[in-house]
Amino acid sequence: MSTYRGPRVKRMRALGTNLPGLSRKTRERRPHPPGQHGDKRRRKDSDYGRQLKEKQKLRYNYGIGERQLRRLVAKAKRSKAETGKKIVELIERRLDNVVFRAGYARTIPAARQLISHGHVCVNGRKTDVSSFTVRENDVINLRDRSNKQKTVLTVVDESLDTLALPRPEWIDYDGDKKTTTVKGMPEESSIPELNIQLVVEYYAKFL
Repeated sequence: MSTYRGPRVKRMRALGTNLPGLSRKTRERRPHPPGQHGDKRRRKDSDYGRQLKEKQKLRYNYGIGERQLRRLVAKAKRSKAETGKKIVELIERRLDNVVFRAGYARTIPAARQLISHGHVCVNGRKTDVSSFTVRENDVINLRDRSNKQKTVLTVVDESLDTLALPRPEWIDYDGDKKTTTVKGMPEESSIPELNIQLVVEYYAKFL
């Protein structure tokens, strides 16, 4: 997957929204689009423009490449569930997102780094694949060895103290044990500031 490494706030300004999964920073100081004429009135987006923007919000917030997102949407369309709801479920059940939403990391890229460095366990087994799909009743926690590393604990504790987003209802976090249990399936309301139906309409042209 191609990870976005460019200026994050600039990307959020271009899309017209904050993306908590991408960055803890916000666009409050400069809410207008980037560029010399960004603070001037612009013409209204077309239907396609709105669909494209919602798709880009989804991609950048979750750090998913275009091919990967297309495969995910195609999988959702093949399921018996409503396509939009299934997209939300599949994308929210990614391990990097669960680690972020539980509070172990300040952003999804930071969560991905924790996972790739082998600090995260699922059901007691080290899992270093960020796209791993969690299931109901799965238990996520830091490895015992990672719990003894001061540098890791400092980063995790700072993140747990200041959550980027409230934990969703389908995640149950035990603060004493620092463990997270997946107690249900994500719902459409789990994704903040995103119109998932416009994403479905965008890919209807290609899939």
